[in-house]
Amino acid sequence: MASELTTEAVLAAAAETPDTLLTTSSQARVLMVGAGGIGCELLKNLVLTGFGQVHVVDLDTIDLSNLNRQFLFRHEHIKKSKALVAKEAAQKFNPAAKIVAHHANIKDAQFNIEWFSSFSIVFNALDNLEARRHVNKMCIAADVPLIESGTTGFNGQVQVIKKGVTACYDCSPKDTPKSFPVCTIRSTPSQPIHCIVWGKSYLLNEIFGASEDESAFDNSVDGDNAQEIEELKRESEALRKIRNSVGTEEFPEMLFEKVFKTDVERLRSMEDMWKTRKPPEPLSYKDLFEKAKSQSLDQEKVLKDAQKVWSLEENLVVFNDSLERLSKRVLESKTAGEDAIITFDKDDEDTLDFVAASANIRSAVFGIDRKSKFDIKQMAGNIIPAIATTNAIVAGLCVLEAFKVLKGQYDRAKEVFLTPFANARMLASDKSRQPNPDCPVCGVYQTRAYVDLDKATLNDLVEHLIKTNLGYGEKDFAISNEVGILYDPDETDNLEKKLSELGIKPDSFLTITDEDDEEPFVNVVIAIQEAKEPLGDKPVKGILDPEDVKIPLKPKKQSQPEPVATPAPTNGNSTSNGQNGGVIDLDGDEPTTTPAKPSLKRGHPEDAEGPSVKKIKANDKAADDDIVFIEDSAGAIVIDDD
Repeated sequence: MASELTTEAVLAAAAETPDTLLTTSSQARVLMVGAGGIGCELLKNLVLTGFGQVHVVDLDTIDLSNLNRQFLFRHEHIKKSKALVAKEAAQKFNPAAKIVAHHANIKDAQFNIEWFSSFSIVFNALDNLEARRHVNKMCIAADVPLIESGTTGFNGQVQVIKKGVTACYDCSPKDTPKSFPVCTIRSTPSQPIHCIVWGKSYLLNEIFGASEDESAFDNSVDGDNAQEIEELKRESEALRKIRNSVGTEEFPEMLFEKVFKTDVERLRSMEDMWKTRKPPEPLSYKDLFEKAKSQSLDQEKVLKDAQKVWSLEENLVVFNDSLERLSKRVLESKTAGEDAIITFDKDDEDTLDFVAASANIRSAVFGIDRKSKFDIKQMAGNIIPAIATTNAIVAGLCVLEAFKVLKGQYDRAKEVFLTPFANARMLASDKSRQPNPDCPVCGVYQTRAYVDLDKATLNDLVEHLIKTNLGYGEKDFAISNEVGILYDPDETDNLEKKLSELGIKPDSFLTITDEDDEEPFVNVVIAIQEAKEPLGDKPVKGILDPEDVKIPLKPKKQSQPEPVATPAPTNGNSTSNGQNGGVIDLDGDEPTTTPAKPSLKRGHPEDAEGPSVKKIKANDKAADDDIVFIEDSAGAIVIDDD
């Protein structure tokens, strides 16, 4: 078995013997986060190019909709762990490779800074902004090179990130994401848009479009997979019966009971999925129908009021009526010998009513706010599908950039943009950008502290670490975490509280902001590490001795000339195609360009644009990271390749 090397040893070996790159890669310890569209291609590439040890982390399970492009998966793998199945499939490409699969969330406590530090290189093959930012932050804290990648339709991007050498993921602000993993849409929606996309791209297609469930099952399975295949056959048969009942009196109830009761009860039975979120509540068609009947609702009046947020009973009325209209169209097409497939059009009242009612009923099931028909029409933009070819190209680029990283050739590393419909080349590359000195993640001084979380108070941190060990002395400063401010000269209520009471856990990050107007330090980020041995009389200890702490001062700002007014881009969109330093934001549907001038007001440590921050009291609940409010919903909705 090849011996494991640290990051420094791998880079040193590659620099000394550039002709033995494949040997170096075989000894490297690699982390790949995400085993979806990019991840499947990337894992195959890694083992075929000789990477000897690869750890794969992914929380998701395989969905039927993944099979058209995530080629490591088959029908018999549906509902199984992506990480575990990807490991088994990729192992066949190179039996000598050591692949370790983790069916878990990369944000779990087990994946701490020390664990990240054990890798030579990290690959991000993720589908959401929050996880990307987390991995970026952990790699910066652990000083491990990261190769970030993403795709949106035919567009793609690859970026090399190295602390202090290149810009990191958070060096430029990111737009509110408009992309949603398929598993979120199908199983764990948390926003109205998730339910709208489900109604439009899944349910409407299942019943009136070209259903994915019509694919033939592979019956050549072993005994271990027999039960899974039988379950899939039962689900397929249930959908087939519902499609065959179009136009019958039982049709609305059959469909309602399947998607809003039976499927929901199946989801509820997956207890692990609901440990940190509220489980959905199944609905009964007969009960809801009786309630709607007792209210004597005026169907025409309900349908005309597109600005109103319909009640659950009103949504059932619209659901039934739209099904009747759509069924009539299907039967007329069949009678005429025409294709009986109906697709969504926001100007088609029949499909819009069906999607609006279905989305709102699903929202009620999952405890999500309902939307008016008018709002749903605005939000149901174009669906940009995941493209297998784009994933393959981006995965290949990731490996090419990884070879440069292993050789320590960061001066040759590129940001590569796949933009097939731009006027420039399909693959446009730029030199890696320099770190942004104002970046809240990499433009700071990083350090660690060992803490006895059972004893240490915030005051211990202030007196024994920040003032003494880090050398702040009598300076005024503020302490904040991802939720808000814990301490500043005017907010001292938390000083006597234990760090555990303030929600500080192992691998929490605290940001120290120097409020000295004359010679302020750059922001300092402290990674909290739980002490593994007694710390003596002080429950807090810095990783460095005071004389080794060298915190740089903030560079003095140069006076800026008055900006020249320029026309605002249409709909807030940039025209950058990824060249000249532009960065394609693959969590949304538009490129991002140079960040705006930061506000002088102190803001959230995770926010480069500096909004106001609330102050934290013990036992305050953190904001729900899963919920994203989309103000601009005119753009495309992207189904990311999870």
